Amino acid sequence: MMSAPELTDQDTDRIIEMAWEDRTPFEAIFMQFGLTEKDVIELMRREMKASSWRMWRARVQGRATKHQAKSAVDDARFKSKAQKNITFNKISKRGS
Repeated sequence: MMSAPELTDQDTDRIIEMAWEDRTPFEAIFMQFGLTEKDVIELMRREMKASSWRMWRARVQGRATKHQAKSAVDDARFKSKAQKNITFNKISKRGS
């Protein structure tokens, strides 16, 4: 990997989680952690079992949603309608 910032175990776990998500483009990982697509691929190869890495590679290779320029999604920040709203930096709670 290039001389990227030192990653904590939590950062590594989050990068792996983001890489598995279909709607999270590599550009989002770059903006948050400073890792290029090539760096993410190397990290995934290093951190995962060989069979899991092959499965992930087959899944993301050529997938338009993993590359912002190829994606048909206008706003890459996807938010489910079921997700709770956040107000005043506190998560809204369901009524009892």
